[in-house]
Amino acid sequence: MADHDQRFKILLHEFLAEFFAAFLPKWQGRFDFPSVEWLDQEAFADPPQGERRFLDVVAKLRTNQAIATPDGANAESSIALIHVEIESADSVKPLRSRMSDYYHLLRHRHGLPVLPIGLYLQVGLNGIGVDVFEERIWDLTVQRFEYLYVGLPALLAEHYVQSDNSLAVALSALMKLSPERRGWLAAEALQRIKALPNSEWRRFLLGELVMAYLPLEGEQRAEFERLLNTEPYREAREMENTMLSHWRKEFLDQGREQGRQEGRQEGRQEGRQEGRQEGRQEGRQEGRQEGRRDALHCVLEQRFGPLAPQVIDRLDALPMEQVLDLLKKAITAKSLHDLGLTD
Repeated sequence: MADHDQRFKILLHEFLAEFFAAFLPKWQGRFDFPSVEWLDQEAFADPPQGERRFLDVVAKLRTNQAIATPDGANAESSIALIHVEIESADSVKPLRSRMSDYYHLLRHRHGLPVLPIGLYLQVGLNGIGVDVFEERIWDLTVQRFEYLYVGLPALLAEHYVQSDNSLAVALSALMKLSPERRGWLAAEALQRIKALPNSEWRRFLLGELVMAYLPLEGEQRAEFERLLNTEPYREAREMENTMLSHWRKEFLDQGREQGRQEGRQEGRQEGRQEGRQEGRQEGRQEGRQEGRRDALHCVLEQRFGPLAPQVIDRLDALPMEQVLDLLKKAITAKSLHDLGLTD
């Protein structure tokens, strides 16, 4: 959870339309999401040498209905900005004034209407609603600023995990749930993520979020593992291994099949149960290791584009311990250099 901002920025880039569908459906139909353009997140409070501020997510996109001018007389624009700020503090106060400041920065810089949204990770408020920042001088309100918010901890995990919205399923890991149901939620979320139609990259992002924000202990872990050994959670079982959310399903299947084939062959040759078991274990281990290395290639190419030959050579030479370490870091790394793969 150390770099939650980067994790959620990547998620919102991939699932912006799903975010609106799950939590802000009233607003969903007003935007043309396929037209999205992601804007530079750096802003200067007092250009050209003012304080540098980095906004979390800023999207520019067409609207499906014109937006009126402040006096309501004319249509001002059919293009707007969506600004989402992610807040992990256990208080709403720090974000309220920032949302107002960022709104005015974006409005001044781009000259476009801005829809501001706060995404709270540790504060629930009323779950979904409108928050307010006010400035007063004695009995005069000199500024009143409103913005939409989603407070994940106040939403019901058992409701959202049953959704057909992949992002809502994954984000249920941060929602309200009794502790004894956490094992069930982890299994259910992984099962739903596997069942819903998504690319392998998007499944990777969603599964990684569930594993990062829904750690299990003691009886929770026991219940999780018990469920994974039942047929209804067969697909969740395929993602259960500690690093399963870090590599693609086909690579894991390759490793399993290779293990079965080698186990059968050795078992036939030696006629012993020990031979079959050893062959299966060795095959699974080799297959999983190669799957993890291939998955790291895939994740890095999704994040940073085609890999240079020298980068591929470095990856192929890494011991498996470093491959696993890079898989953990790849989701939030900002460059190949941060991962030590380029000079």
